[in-house]
Formats: sequence, structure tokens, C-alpha cells
Amino acid sequence: MPYGRVDHVELHPHAAEVPRTVARRILAGLDKRGADLAMRHDQGLADELDERMLELLLPGSAVEALGRWLADPRRGQGYANGTGTHSVRYRPSAWKAVAPWPGTFADRAAAESASVSRAEVVAAVRAAERSENWAEAFVATQVWGYGDRGYGPHRTCQVLARPGAEAVLAEAVALLVDRGAVAAYERLNTLHGLGPAYFTKFLYFAGQALSDMKGPRPLILDSVLAGVLRRHATKVGLAAGYEWSERIARWIWRRSGWSSHRYDVYLRWMYAANEQLEAASIDWPAAPDVLELALFSSAWDPERP
Repeated sequence: MPYGRVDHVELHPHAAEVPRTVARRILAGLDKRGADLAMRHDQGLADELDERMLELLLPGSAVEALGRWLADPRRGQGYANGTGTHSVRYRPSAWKAVAPWPGTFADRAAAESASVSRAEVVAAVRAAERSENWAEAFVATQVWGYGDRGYGPHRTCQVLARPGAEAVLAEAVALLVDRGAVAAYERLNTLHGLGPAYFTKFLYFAGQALSDMKGPRPLILDSVLAGVLRRHATKVGLAAGYEWSERIARWIWRRSGWSSHRYDVYLRWMYAANEQLEAASIDWPAAPDVLELALFSSAWDPERP
């Protein structure tokens, strides 16, 4: 062999594959470690943005906008004493295949159109609680949640048909009583085919119906509410000089798939913001679900001046 630099050495095919396999495994491990480090870094930024939001809560423009919404007879004035009268329309006949049906709801054979209020759903859940029929309570919450959306009955049937679905609902309620909303959220998040936008409706109404539970009562979280907080978080972060705030806000307040930690942050912010409104001399009620309804109803847009 001549002396000098070796440019190429022929190896047996099997021998050549060994270093390639090792290299792939090393690179895969590095990719995973890099992804883990990036995730931890992003979570640190998310925590920083959360702290800033919890510190500042609502700007003055939001307090004014929400006060106007509450005072408007065509918008929020009817909820000055709570959200019980907030109603949705639905088609009872579309729910014929869904069981068990709440006994206080409209007759599905007779009614083509009906309405159901939050107060009526709470009453239905209380009735179901007495017999520990959480499937019936779940149906009541989903009728209100889906309203006249045609796919609601089918999706509700699909969820209840999952093996162990009724047990998960019962376990979530037990956790709500013993450990609070975040633990119950985490349990419901394991039920395949049921997203947070709809299982937080079950949680919310269960919390309203129960006479006693641990910690703050649950609130509904859906893509509309997450969108409001996403825009608010972005604006709060940019004002603080966080050039990364829009990217992080899009991640933590995405359209769905929120973690139990995110739900905890949501509840803390909503309850603190509601206390701020109560202290603002606008006759705001001590009911955070009124704030939930107001934000859902576009009472305040963080992107407006």
C-alpha cells in the first residue's frame, strides 16, 4: 500500500452497515435530547408569559369594554345576576338515538325545535347526580354544548359507546369533589373522541350542580376563549419586550389539546380577572362564568385599542 492519506476503504457490506447504524442511533438520540431541551426552553418562556399575564390581568380598555357589554340590554345585561338564563336552540328529534335522555328535556318525538338554558342543564345534572347516572348528565351538557349542530348526537353516542366511558365520567366527578377541577380535567382528557371544548362543558355543569367541591369551580374552555387569551398573551408579551411572545402564545393557547397545566393557568387567570372586574365599580357579578360568556360573545377583543 502506498504511503499517504487514505481516501477510501472498501468494507464488507455487513461491516459497513454497523457504523451507519450506530451513527443513526447517535443522531436520533441527539435529536431527541435537542427536542427535549427546546421544549424545556419553550416551557420556561411560557411560564414567564403566564406570570406576566397573571400579574397584569385585564387592561383598562378591557374593563371598559366588558362594563359596556354588561350594561347593554341587548347583550350582557340579562346576565348581571348570573348566566342561568343563557340558552341555546336544539332539535330534540335529532337526538332520538341518544340514551339516556334527560327527563326534564323536550320530548324528542314531539318537538322539532326547543331551547335549553344553563340553569336547566344544571337542574338536569343535579337530577342525574341523585341516581349517579353521569351518562345522563353528560348527555344534558352535550345537548347544550352542540346546540343545533347536526353532528352533535352522533359524536355524543360515539363517546358513550367507548369502553369504560361512564366510569371515566364518574371518576372525573369524584376527582372534582376530592381534588379539584384540574385533576378532573386530566382524567377526562383520557377519554378518546372527547375534546376539551366539550368535556369542560361537562365539568362546568357538574361543578355548578355539586353542592361542594375542592377549589375553584370549573369553567368552559374552547377555541374561542383560547383565541382571546392567545391574542392577549401576545400583546402582553410584546409590551414587555418579549419578541418571542407570539410564537409561544400560539403554542400554549392553541385551538385545542390543552394540557391540565394550561387549564390550571386558565382558571387562575379567569378567577383573578373576575375579581378585578368586581372591584372596578361596574357592577360586575361575583361569577367567573359571566366573564367566560362575555369573552365568548366577543365583548372584548385584545387587538383593538
